[in-house]
Amino acid sequence: MDFTDTRARSHPMLKLTRWCIGHRRGVIVSWLAVAVLTTVVAGAVGRQYATNFSLPGTQSQRALDLLKREYKAQAGDADTIVFHVARASIDSSAVRAAMTPVLARVSKEPHVAEVISPYTARGAVGVSRDRMTAFATINYDKAANLLPNATGKPLLTQIHAVHVPGLQVAAGGQVIENAEGFSVGPATSVGVLAALVILLITFGSLTAAGMPLLTAGLGLITGVALIGLATHVTSMSNVSPELALMIGLGVGIDYALFIVTRFRENYLAFGEVERSVVQAMDTSGRAILLAGTTVVIALLGMFATGVSFMYGLAIAAVITVLLVLAASLTLLPTILSRFGARLMRPPSAGRGRFGRRRAAVSGDTGASGTGVGVVGRTEPSRSAWRRWSETVQARPWPLAAVSLTVMIALLLPVLAMRLNSSDAGNDPGKTSSHHAFDLLANGFGAGFNGPLLLVTELPRDGQAALSGLRTAVGATPGVTALTPPRLAPSGTVATLEAYPNSAPQATATTSLVNRLRNDVVPGVEHRTGARVLVGGFTAGSIDFSHVLSSKLPLFIGIVVLLSALLLLVIFRSLVIPLQAALMNLLSIGGALGVTVAVFQWGWLGSVLGVQSGPIEPWVPVLMFAVVFGLSMDYEVFLISRVREQWVRRHDASAAVADGIALTGRVITAAAAIMVCVFLSFMLGDERTIKEFGFGLAAAVFLDALVVRCVLLPAVLEILGPSTWRLPRFLDARLPRINIEGSAARESHAPPISGREEADEREPPPT
Repeated sequence: MDFTDTRARSHPMLKLTRWCIGHRRGVIVSWLAVAVLTTVVAGAVGRQYATNFSLPGTQSQRALDLLKREYKAQAGDADTIVFHVARASIDSSAVRAAMTPVLARVSKEPHVAEVISPYTARGAVGVSRDRMTAFATINYDKAANLLPNATGKPLLTQIHAVHVPGLQVAAGGQVIENAEGFSVGPATSVGVLAALVILLITFGSLTAAGMPLLTAGLGLITGVALIGLATHVTSMSNVSPELALMIGLGVGIDYALFIVTRFRENYLAFGEVERSVVQAMDTSGRAILLAGTTVVIALLGMFATGVSFMYGLAIAAVITVLLVLAASLTLLPTILSRFGARLMRPPSAGRGRFGRRRAAVSGDTGASGTGVGVVGRTEPSRSAWRRWSETVQARPWPLAAVSLTVMIALLLPVLAMRLNSSDAGNDPGKTSSHHAFDLLANGFGAGFNGPLLLVTELPRDGQAALSGLRTAVGATPGVTALTPPRLAPSGTVATLEAYPNSAPQATATTSLVNRLRNDVVPGVEHRTGARVLVGGFTAGSIDFSHVLSSKLPLFIGIVVLLSALLLLVIFRSLVIPLQAALMNLLSIGGALGVTVAVFQWGWLGSVLGVQSGPIEPWVPVLMFAVVFGLSMDYEVFLISRVREQWVRRHDASAAVADGIALTGRVITAAAAIMVCVFLSFMLGDERTIKEFGFGLAAAVFLDALVVRCVLLPAVLEILGPSTWRLPRFLDARLPRINIEGSAARESHAPPISGREEADEREPPPT
């Protein structure tokens, strides 16, 4: 049956949909084959996760580059083996007999450059004053991010084999943390289960609820496999798949949810499966294509940070978003065309659990009768979302002021946000790295968990320069101990370590690094002619925070500008891009404020199982990219329906009411799914993943509840028809992209009085 005229049929979305329906079996088999094939290939070739963590132009990077050239033995990661006795001292024969062979065996492990024993003169700084705690330093030949994740496992096996009464042994450092890995717990299973429950409540049909999960699942399986293959081409952190899974699961279910909802609505009007699928893809399909594009733009914006670590995270997330988007645009309409009728109860079935009968179809299906016409007119039903919209529109100024005040209040903690990498004290309590952190902190002080590496290019009188450097650094407030200098074979470079009296993540440590770099070192260089760089992992983390925070405004500006330009072209309005940018920034700011209150200030920390500490430097960047994209999703879904009604009726207030009534329940369901998926990652044991998941959940909750339900309809009601005004010179020059679908453009039905047409027409459950 011909459902479209020539102009509508020529649209790429309709062409794609009809092709998928016409090649139904091939599309389904192709998706299954690609998912299986990529998974098998990825499993066969393995995954090579590595973090390209370079910070060009920073002192820590210059120090590392100098060591790679002149002193390779000191250019790798430095971890520790800590041991503590409850009685006697570490000098007892039993402790020596246990630890000396362990240190000797560890020194022969792959990638270990040297082991500095506390029982030697070089390692004397590694013995506590009461001689009950000691640590050995393990220098690796490469940085931790360049070593295989399993590098530290033999060391963990060695220390776990030590069994001496009263002796505790633990290992800590980046290599050890990578070897121990992390677990997201039952996050994925809980997220999928929660999504299924919400979809069942929304649709009342297991078949309808399963379709979004099936579509998102196939896209995610393929996406995760491709991420594994991509690790052989580019550098990706081992946390990339988990973050990509979190993002892809949420957006994949959301995209499919909107299409299935629109299909069910169309089926009530048309009563024909294929026609309903085509109409759904002609409207919601275009909307999710735009929404997915904004998510990808936001994620790719992370390349503007100039930090290579962020590139892998961006690529992994983009791969999953593109795969679930492709599945929603191709696989889902194919499945709907085959099984769509099973989503609906026959008309004679009567009233369903939601208390709504199938709406009687009347009126035209589009002036041209082509089958891409408007949904037929129905008898009005007073939905809760319509009543809520009318309430907001009746009092737009007070409700806009209240909602704006709430969002600003939640945003205020961002002004106190402190970016820094959390130390091993935040690792799960059962890990060796956390145990080693506690043993060092109790025996020496928390600062011994994060020494500062001073790399010195020596002048002719190198000994005098080193002596002057040790004297100046040792007299600096906040420094508790110094190691003896270590000379490179060339004699031109030396290193020594300074131990702060504060934890690596503490503000005092950041202040100490800045004091050494800005006040102490310049004086030493002037007096001795040496060139001194403050580096090491702790200083590198501080530099990482500084680089990301300095690039954050540029990153935000690029993403907001590109997204605003896209919305300007799509919706042909100056108001919508500005409104979207400001409200999305409010959502992100409010979520970051709540994250600061919980993770930095420690509010509800005992309830949520987290300790107070700084915000991970990459979290605000990635949070902005993801949340801005997701907020744009809801913006596009809602505004596209408002735009659709505006094109049909040219009544601004009615268009807003119709848009809220048509999308309120499904946007709420989509947001609830997102919140559950993101909060499920709080069940894991990794603080950074908890922080990221909590921030995303807070952002989606605030965006759906406060912004989309209150602030946006109130503002649109206040602006009225001016929302859709566009200067003539722009209107003539902008390309015309139809986001509302062919139905709205081809409809010539006269406006309907009141606000009766567009209530949600949800079918009874199957």
